[in-house]
Amino acid sequence: MDGPRTSELLSVGDSVLSQLEEVHRAREQALAQSRETIRACSLAIRALHRGRPEEVSGRLAEAERGVRSMQQVLEPFPQLAAMGFLHDTEKEYAEARLTQALIEGSALPVAGALQVGLPAWLNGLAEAASELRRHLLDCLRAGEVERGEELLETMEGVFDMLVTVEYPDAITGGLRRAADALRAVVERSRADVTTTVLQTNLQRAIEARDS
Repeated sequence: MDGPRTSELLSVGDSVLSQLEEVHRAREQALAQSRETIRACSLAIRALHRGRPEEVSGRLAEAERGVRSMQQVLEPFPQLAAMGFLHDTEKEYAEARLTQALIEGSALPVAGALQVGLPAWLNGLAEAASELRRHLLDCLRAGEVERGEELLETMEGVFDMLVTVEYPDAITGGLRRAADALRAVVERSRADVTTTVLQTNLQRAIEARDS
């Protein structure tokens, strides 16, 4: 025979299951949106490297809608927002926007303007600077050595700024690892630019001598 305690437990159990179902639905919705948003960011960066401005704009707009949707879905569930996939998605969005600004030479959109967390913005900046390597190599192959030097200077500037952020990884979202990865990219890029400059100067000297 069911007593008052049994009825109470059944009622509490139903309430708990209902709440967990809401959390589960929010999580699944946010994860699906995260995958689509990260894909849009990746395609935006690829379009940037390929010089397709219209596609870049479309993909970035798609990514922004995805980020805002995730933020809205997760707002009532801070425990989900703290699990990491929102940070990762915001980071990818920041990376795409910052890569665009670094390549085009426009002002960097700050975290507040992008409406992303500061750790996500910092890590996105590190990865955006790393993305410049591909653009730099394309410039060197095209004989645009001065442009390659400008990009290297930008990469070095980003690295110099990031290494001044000396706070625990729990606060910066693991920025130290991202900065270390950027350091390696900057060093390889510096070697590539140096080699190209030396080869270019040598070629010019030979052409001047033979003229």
